Amino acid sequence: MTESSKKVLVGMSGGVDSSAAAFLLLQQGYDVTGLTLLLRWDQQSPGNSKDVEDAQKVAQRLGIPHRTLDLSSLFRRTVVDPFVQAYEAGKTPNPCVLCNRSIKFGALLDYALAEGFSYVATGHYVRILPENGRWLLYRSSSPKDQSYMLYSLSQKQLSHALTPLEGLSKQQVRELAEKAGLTVAQKPDSQEICFIPDNNYKRFLETYTGKAPAPGDFVSEDGTVLGKHKGITHYTIGQRKGLGIALGQPAYVTRIDPVQNQVTLGWEGSQYRSSLLAEDLNWIPFDQLEAPIRCQARIRYHASDAPCLVTPEDSGKTVRVDFQEPQRSVTPGQSIVFYQGDLVLGGGIISQSL
Repeated sequence: MTESSKKVLVGMSGGVDSSAAAFLLLQQGYDVTGLTLLLRWDQQSPGNSKDVEDAQKVAQRLGIPHRTLDLSSLFRRTVVDPFVQAYEAGKTPNPCVLCNRSIKFGALLDYALAEGFSYVATGHYVRILPENGRWLLYRSSSPKDQSYMLYSLSQKQLSHALTPLEGLSKQQVRELAEKAGLTVAQKPDSQEICFIPDNNYKRFLETYTGKAPAPGDFVSEDGTVLGKHKGITHYTIGQRKGLGIALGQPAYVTRIDPVQNQVTLGWEGSQYRSSLLAEDLNWIPFDQLEAPIRCQARIRYHASDAPCLVTPEDSGKTVRVDFQEPQRSVTPGQSIVFYQGDLVLGGGIISQSL
């Protein structure tokens, strides 16, 4: 390993995972520099100053340089704006997928390469390996596996990524950080989207756009008006609680129509779908899906794998996915990720349930 190939820039979020990743890479002989991204969604938002402080303390403890990089403008343009636009279009997006592709392994990698680093490292729990001339992504053997979040990475991004936590449990990572004397060893994990720390999507959307969502009609699946909703951004596919309407039996959101400003409700069983369409595809072991393939699919981060048939359509720009068993709450805007065993084939964005 040459001197230049040993230089790695670690994206340090101020949490235990990225801190432990930096520590492990030091042990493995890499020339490590830490960097914390500054990501503000507006000029008044508090940003992540506490996380910067925590990352600086870890870097000092490890004896490594630490930098900050302000990517707020790009973050708003490539992550926050699409998030808001998706909700306004009646979809439920996953901004972490966009952030990984455009920020953590996009702009940060471009910065790292320009500064003479060979790799960007993160605290993700995944496995990346070179095989047969391509870089492949595998599930981590850890219960914290995060391969779902990285399916959209390109070959260039995968080839410059290091994920040293692969195979470790969260408890092992905390114990490692504790032994290394890192102050963040027991820092709680963040459970929310980073730019919505209180997890109040409705308030964030109103604050960011400066407008309240327009009320409209709840309708049944045959078009009968059932009552009034508070605005389509208040709802997501499969939602049952918090609808604000009493119908005498459990009802589920089955469709959101931004053009008609309608939210369709259905009864028990209506929340299941056997097929879907997906777009904005990224494949990892190959450039494009040329023929139907049988695999497993995950329709959201915490969903179980489901056997399916994936068929390319529109010259490979979209795919149709047919499941062996109907899936609960197939949600436009969410990512669908395809697996064969532990190998990540790729994925895309759900555009329509069928």
